Amino acid sequence: MCTQAKIGMKQSKKIAVTGGIGSGKSTVLKILADKEYAVFSCDSIYADLLKDKNFIEKLSQRFGDILDCKGNLDRKKLAAIVFNDDRALADLNKLTHPAIYNEMFKRADETGGVCFCEVPLLFEDGSQNLFDDVIVVMRDEEQRIKSVSLRDNLSEDSVVRRIKSQFDYNNGNFEKYYVIHNNGDMTALTAQIDKILVKL
Repeated sequence: MCTQAKIGMKQSKKIAVTGGIGSGKSTVLKILADKEYAVFSCDSIYADLLKDKNFIEKLSQRFGDILDCKGNLDRKKLAAIVFNDDRALADLNKLTHPAIYNEMFKRADETGGVCFCEVPLLFEDGSQNLFDDVIVVMRDEEQRIKSVSLRDNLSEDSVVRRIKSQFDYNNGNFEKYYVIHNNGDMTALTAQIDKILVKL
């Protein structure tokens, strides 16, 4: 895992925004972006990395036949390998996570000021200490299930399995972090974000 020392001197205040699937992390980031804060997404940066030839070459060296006929990454081939092999998935995370954080922090430091970074697997890979602070987005499980089922066209049973495979946010200790409860409307959500911004 990368560290701040490896990344370089901090030039911005980096706040991680995390939470389980369907909790509303992206909605929180959109509200922050509308308030003209710099926001970054691990998923978006990962998508950019998958277009980088040097990064694709590293993946190809480890996982073999994962390219299409044009030499681009075939994400289905890669997924078929890593999601059926725990060791392969761990190797993928070792390759991708440091690269994602390095690129995200580089972009954040270029902006300066307070930046918000959407990090879905923050607690799973123990990266919370890379950030100056953390916002945890919580939401009732029933709402999460309905939201993800509708968004991704999945059965509710499939969504439940995804939730169970993630970090257990219901029993997490978040006393030293900011916590947002996303069970109301946009007005209520925005009000909670505004309170945190005052403290930051």
